[in-house]
Amino acid sequence: MKSIKTIAKEYALTTRTLRYYEELGIMKPTRPHNGMRHYSKREEAKIKLIIRGKKYGFSMEEIKEMILLFDLDRTGIKQLERTIEYGQQKLKEIDQKIQELYEIRQDIERTEAIFREKLILLLEDQS
Repeated sequence: MKSIKTIAKEYALTTRTLRYYEELGIMKPTRPHNGMRHYSKREEAKIKLIIRGKKYGFSMEEIKEMILLFDLDRTGIKQLERTIEYGQQKLKEIDQKIQELYEIRQDIERTEAIFREKLILLLEDQS
C-alpha cells in the first residue's frame, strides 16, 4: 500500500488529480483508521491505465468505462472488447488527422512554390 503523496510523486500527478479520479469513481483507495488514502497494486494499475488512456487521447469517460468494465466482468472479456472498439475509433481519428495534415502540407508547399516564383520575378525586375 502506498500513500497518496507517494503515488502522486511516482506518477508526476497532483494529489488533487488523484482525488478527482476518486470523485469520478475510477479509484477506490482504502482509508485505514487514520483516514489517509492508501493505494493498492490494483489501484496503482488503474493509474497506469488512466495515464496511458490520456496519452492516447481518450476522454475520461472512455477511460472510466474501460477500467470499470473489469469490475463488472472479471474475465476481462468485456473490458478487452470495449478497449479494442475504442482503439479502432481512435485509429480512425488519427488517420483522419494524418490526412488533414498531409493536405495542409501540400497546400503550404504549393503556396510556397508560388511565393518563390513571385520572389524570383520581383528580384529579376529590380535587376
